[in-house]
Amino acid sequence: MPSARLADATLHYLDTGSGSDVVLLLHAFPLSSAMWAPQVKALSARFRVVAPDYRGLGRSRPAPAASTMELLSGDLVTLLRGLGIRRASVAGCSLGGYLAFELYRRAPELVRALALCDTRAGADTVAGRQGRETFAENALARGLGWVADDFCPKLLRPDPDPAILAQVKALTAEGTPEGVAAAQRGMALRKDSVPTLSRIQVPTLVVTGEHDQLIPVAEAQAMQAGIPGARLSIVPGTGHLPNLEAAATVSQQLGSFFAAAPP
Repeated sequence: MPSARLADATLHYLDTGSGSDVVLLLHAFPLSSAMWAPQVKALSARFRVVAPDYRGLGRSRPAPAASTMELLSGDLVTLLRGLGIRRASVAGCSLGGYLAFELYRRAPELVRALALCDTRAGADTVAGRQGRETFAENALARGLGWVADDFCPKLLRPDPDPAILAQVKALTAEGTPEGVAAAQRGMALRKDSVPTLSRIQVPTLVVTGEHDQLIPVAEAQAMQAGIPGARLSIVPGTGHLPNLEAAATVSQQLGSFFAAAPP
C-alpha cells in the first residue's frame, strides 16, 4: 500500500483500478481498508478505487488522542487532493458512515454519490459516550486480543461463519490499542447528522444487514426516509458487515449504484 505523509501522521491507503470514476471506501471500526477486499476486486474492473486506513488502525500511524470525524475528514480531503481526485462516490460502513457524513458537510463538492452501510445518523447518548470511554480504557489496558474477542463477534450475524470471524479478528490485529481507543473517543464526539439528512443532494443508497447486532434496521429505515430520493437495501442473513457476509451481493449493489450516478 502507498502512503501519504501528513503534517503529523502517515496515512496508508489502497489505490487501484483506473478511469475517471473514483470510488472511496471508508472502513468500519476497529478494522482496516482490507475489509473491503471483495469490493475492491469487483469494483476496480470499472472504477478507480481508493481505500485508506484511519490513523492508528490498519497501517496508518500514529494514533491521535481522539480520531474525531473532523480530523479524519481532513485527512481524506488532503489525500484525495494529493491524488488529483476532484470527485468520488463514497461508501462508508459504520464508523466509515459517520465519516462520510462529515466529509459531505466539509466538502460536498467532492461527493458524487453516497452509500451509507450499517451506520446511523444520530449522535451518541450520554450512556453511549460513557460506554465508548470504558471500551477505550479496556482496549488500552487489555490489548487487541481483548478487542477481537469482545467486539468482533458483534460485527457479524449471530451465527457467524467461523472463517469470516477469523478474518475480522485478523483485521483488528492490524491496528493498535491506541488507534482503537482514539476511534472510540472520536466517535463519541461526533456531531448529530440527522439535520444533515435532508440536505444531502447526491444519489444515496442505504445498506444494512438484516441481523445487524449493533445498529437496528430501523436506523437505516429512518436514514432512508430522511434523505431525499434515497434507496434502501436490507441484505438477508447478514450482520454489521454485509460486505463480507454477502460479498457478491454488496459488490453488485455498489457497482450498479455508483455506475448509474450522474457525473
